[in-house]
This record gives sequence, structure tokens and C-alpha cells, in this order.
Amino acid sequence: MKFLGNVIATVVGIFVFIMFFFFGIILIGAIFGGDSTVSVKSDSVIELNLKQIQNDYAGKYKDPWVTVFSDKKGIGLTDVINAIEAAKTDDNIKGISILNDESSLGLAQYKDLRNALESFKKSGKFVWAYANTYSQKEYYLNSVANTVYINPAGDLDFKGLSSEVMFFKDFQDKSGIHMEVIRHGKYKSAVEPFLENKMSDANREQVTALLNSIWTTVSTDISKSRNIPLDKLNEIANGLLARTPEMAKAQHLVDIIAYEDVYHNAIKKALKVTGDDDYNKISISDYTQNNITTALTNSATDQIAIIYAQGEIQSGEGDVTVIGEGSMRRSLQEARKNEDVKAIVLRIDSPGGNALTSDLIWREIEITKKVKPVVVSMGNYAASGGYYIACNANKIFAESNTITGSIGVFGILPNFSPLANKLGINTEQVKTHENSANYSPFVPVDEKFKAFTLEGVEHIYNTFVTHVAEGRKMTFAQVDAIAQGRVWSGTEALKIGLVDKIGGLNDAIAEAAKIAKVKSYSTQNYPEYEKTFNDILSGLPFTQSKEAFIKEEIGEENYMLIEQVKRLQKQKGVQAILPFGLNIK
Repeated sequence: MKFLGNVIATVVGIFVFIMFFFFGIILIGAIFGGDSTVSVKSDSVIELNLKQIQNDYAGKYKDPWVTVFSDKKGIGLTDVINAIEAAKTDDNIKGISILNDESSLGLAQYKDLRNALESFKKSGKFVWAYANTYSQKEYYLNSVANTVYINPAGDLDFKGLSSEVMFFKDFQDKSGIHMEVIRHGKYKSAVEPFLENKMSDANREQVTALLNSIWTTVSTDISKSRNIPLDKLNEIANGLLARTPEMAKAQHLVDIIAYEDVYHNAIKKALKVTGDDDYNKISISDYTQNNITTALTNSATDQIAIIYAQGEIQSGEGDVTVIGEGSMRRSLQEARKNEDVKAIVLRIDSPGGNALTSDLIWREIEITKKVKPVVVSMGNYAASGGYYIACNANKIFAESNTITGSIGVFGILPNFSPLANKLGINTEQVKTHENSANYSPFVPVDEKFKAFTLEGVEHIYNTFVTHVAEGRKMTFAQVDAIAQGRVWSGTEALKIGLVDKIGGLNDAIAEAAKIAKVKSYSTQNYPEYEKTFNDILSGLPFTQSKEAFIKEEIGEENYMLIEQVKRLQKQKGVQAILPFGLNIK
């Protein structure tokens, strides 16, 4: 036994030593390597690959130790767009190369990025693109380039947009696992898969209208960049007439079919680099980081606060990918009380979430806009709870392909009583009062309990619609007619009065400055998250190996399906969230 104890003590000691050594290396690297910048050589080309960038805002933390050990990247898409703007006047930068870009950014984010690249081209510098294969979303971005290359063995996906919804009604009947649904809104189709075996006419109507509106934005931008009529693009999509490199070139979607070495040699020739010398490259991440650390400080004392609301809305502090009332309300309060801040821009990229949290944030905005103007900028999504926190702003901007609206609420009560009966499990409840027993997933849902829950859903829906009506200066009936949980594109939302203007984040910032009557200003990013060291420790790579392993084994799409089921399990209370998982392909 003593020998075994010594062995265990030795193993524990080695483990502790390794842990201290590991963290020591990270700390030394953070202290001595954190401020290093990459020099930008003359005649350089920025290589644009955004694989590591997912959010508009990379986030910052009040505790510097949390920043040191955070696994989050230090730059967001907003930083990248600012860097591209700076590159227009940087004499060292001659062009941008979009090289095999693989990104998880949404279409509205791509729209903002495309606009920045269009502006960059107008400075007289080039934008070229090369890819072995182009997905439809990747081609949307790459089509902005002056010259588009494709690998001879590659392919190009250009077929129009689609969305797929899975239904579970028969599965529930066969398995005995039921989802009791309580909702308001005929379009609130987040719960439709639990009620039907096929898509309702109302849901098909809204999804079709949404996809057509988004496709119009995508195809119009491609049409302008490639000088191809819209009718011709639709013909190409319908007939899959660009599926091979040769067909894509014949349809003028790409310019040159060649291997990557030919592409790089062409850039060398354009830069007049001779011999075996390579041309100077700098990654967009390095250039952006360099721009952040070396950019001249704006001497203006007036500020526009940009508060980023990213991810699902949940209770608690929140972080870069979760909107919590803690960080959001604190940010609004800090910006409101800061005398240098003259206006606030709320950048929303959210499908919604917890209705109570949405209302708490709405209330803070209501208080804030009585002191300073609040302008909303919508990203990929500002739907349901995401629209809830936007509706009372002074002005609302959306991209044409933003997904918004979804003004409706629902509740889901998982019920396993049919399955329990099949397995021979019986549950009995003892109570002192008629309604004292909590809801149990193992007991058939009591009609009176269901009525009380529906009453709560109706109350929140009426509150939601009332807030929208007051914020948008409409009647309750007018909002109710376009609500019912229906989703709209930014273009459609403008027509029905849910947004004021089509534009990106920079447009919203300019509008905020105009309302506040300031001409010279700097911007200040919020939130600053109050995370502890223990909070962030769980995000380090060695704690994520299980998820990474599962994703690798079962594939990205199957992993996302599992994540959707997990999110449904976590959705407690009445929800105001985008009606379905919409993965546009």
C-alpha cells in the first residue's frame, strides 16, 4: 500500500509540475511576445484569409489575466475592415489577394467586407482572388476581385439558395418523447418540426420570400462586379452552367483557369518582381494587428460608443458569443455616464433568445436614449429577441441581406410520459394546493397548466408588439400584422417599417454622429467582460478536445445538429428567438 501511495504521489507531482510548466510558458510568451508587431515591407500584398475570424468584435476583458489566457483571437471583422480602409492609403500595400479563403462569416458580414474591398479597389490598387474550389458563399466574396482564378481541377458552386428543415412529429409518436408547444404567431416555426411532418404553407411562404430577397442582394452584387445581367446569372444558376472551371470561365464567372503557382507568378509580374525572388506578403491578421497597434491615436475628445451584441441572448454576464444582461446593461450605463461619449451604436448579430433578458436590455436602451442617441446596426441576424433589443433605437440600419423581424414568442415543454408508460414507469404527485406541483416531464401536461403558460406567452407577445409599436411609431395592429413570428430580409424590413435605412456599421456610426451633431470623433468598443480566470480556463485547447474529436469523427453538419438539440434543452422560460435554424446554402 505504501508503494502504491508513493506511485500515486509521484504521478500527481509530475502532473502538477507539467501544469505549472505549461502555464509558465504561456505567461512568458504573453509577457515577452504579446506586443510584437510584423513590419510591413514595401510593395506588399495582403493575403485575405478569414478562417480564424468569426465575430464582428473580438472582445476584451476587465481582468488582464483573463486576456492573457483567453483562447479568443484578438481581432474581429470590424478590425479587419478598418485595416482594409487603412491599406488604401498605405504606400507599402499594393493589393489584396483573396487566397483559398474559408470563412464561417455570414452573408451580411460578407456584404460589409465586400463594400470595403470595393472601396479599396477604387484607390487604384488591385484585388485578385484564387481558390481551388468556390462554395457559393465564398464566390460571393471572391467575385468582387478584379481578376478571379480557379484551379483546373476545381469546381464552382453557383445554383441559388436553399434551406432544409427537419421534422420530428412521427419520431415523437414512435419514441414516446413529446415536445409540448405553446406559441403565439402563425409564422413562429421554431416549434413547427415538433407539430407537423411537413412545412406549413405559412412557413414555406416566409422562407421562400426570405431566400428570394437574399438571393437578389447576392446576385445583384455579383452582377455589378462581373458585369453579367441578372437574368443571365439566374439562367446560370438554374442550369448549373458554371459547375466546372471551363464552364465557369465560359459564363464569365471566373477569368483564368490555372494552378496556384501561376497565380503567384502573375502577382510577381504585376509587382515587377524579377528572378526567383518572391513577392512580399502579409496576412490580414498580421496587418490588422499591426494597424491596431501602430495606428495614430485620434485626438478628438468626442466619442461614439460601439456596443456589440453577438450570439444568443441568455441570462448572466455574457461573452463574445453570448449576449448577457450583465455586460450589455453595464456597457450602456458606462457609455451613458461617460461625458465624452456623445452617441451610441448598438451592433446586433443575434437570432434572439431569452425573452426576459431581452426585455432587461430593452429597458436599459430606453433609459439611455433619453440621454444620448442610440442607433442600431444589424449584422447577419437581428431577429426575435435580437429585434426586441433594437426596436426602440432612434434609427435602425440593416444590410439588405440581414435576417430580422421574427416578432413572436414560444415555450417548449419536453414530455416523456408516453415513453415512461412504454417502459412501465409511473409517476405520482402529492401536493398541498391545486397548482402547487411544478411541471413534470413524466406526467401528462395538465390543461390548466398549459393555459397558464399560454397566458404568459401571450403576455410577453403583447409586450413585445407594444414595444415595437412605440419604438417604430406604429399601431399595435400594424405591428401585429407583420409580426406573428415572420422573418424578413433587411430589404423587406425597410419596406414595412421595421428598419430605417440599408447600410453597414460605418453608415450607422455616421448617422449617430450626425444626430449627436459631432463632426470629429473617435470610437470606443464595448463590452468589457467581467470574466474570472476560472471562466476562461475552460476555454483552453486541452479542455476542448472532446468537442473537436466529435466534430472530426461525425462531421461538421452532424455536430451542428447535436448542438441544436443541446440548445433546445437549455432554453428555459419563454423564448423570443429566430424561428428555425436557418443554414443558407
